Amino acid sequence: MGRLDPVAFGFEQERGGPVFDHESAGLQEAAILNARFAGLSAPELIERSLHEIFPGRIALVSSFGAESAVLLHLAASVDRAIPVVFMDTQRLFAETVAYRDTLVERLGLSDVRTITPDPVALAAADPYKALWMTDADTCCRIRKTEPLARAMEGFDAWFTGRKRFQAATRAAIQSFEQDGARIKVNPLATWSADELKAYVAEHDLPPHPLVAQGYPSIGCQPCTSKVKPGEDARAGRWRGLDKTECGIHLGLENDGSGI
Repeated sequence: MGRLDPVAFGFEQERGGPVFDHESAGLQEAAILNARFAGLSAPELIERSLHEIFPGRIALVSSFGAESAVLLHLAASVDRAIPVVFMDTQRLFAETVAYRDTLVERLGLSDVRTITPDPVALAAADPYKALWMTDADTCCRIRKTEPLARAMEGFDAWFTGRKRFQAATRAAIQSFEQDGARIKVNPLATWSADELKAYVAEHDLPPHPLVAQGYPSIGCQPCTSKVKPGEDARAGRWRGLDKTECGIHLGLENDGSGI
């Protein structure tokens, strides 16, 4: 897959070669993007990522969870045909699947790709749908990480809806992050909970039905619990386990997929 065009982004040639070296881009690419596009609003960041930085090579990955409507609405306002990848792990709340359908219709999204785990791998690893109780990491890998890696083939970058306020593990995320072979774009990184609520109210976006029941962060049904007052928004995910992410944002893949 192609990376940034050093000429288009103003990188000068030096005697020893280009300043921007594709062979060792790594974190440098994200740093360059953060410097080059600092100060952009979320709508501007989405528009320029779609049409200038990664034209035809970026998707939006959405859980259609508690706060997903904001990023999806922002993206649809730029291009309703943006590829949207949704992971149906086969263990989601029924309310999440219904919410996906509601938002797709409301926003007019025309390229939503629902992906599922490989049935053979799933049957072999989790025949009784109880793997989450004994090995949550493997369960997430089979149901989320591996299917997403396959879905992201052909893309150089993806939009995420992560925000700094959600958890201590996300407190330092930037607009652009290098993750394996891909760039993650986080248009809402600096948004606060109040800003999200204001945007939802301004645009009359429908809420996820489980939010009112005490679920500010929503994943698979067995591994999601209600959050108590004063806890991080993601405290209800994998409660009681030394686990804070499903794996798609950890950059741990051996193949460098960045999923």
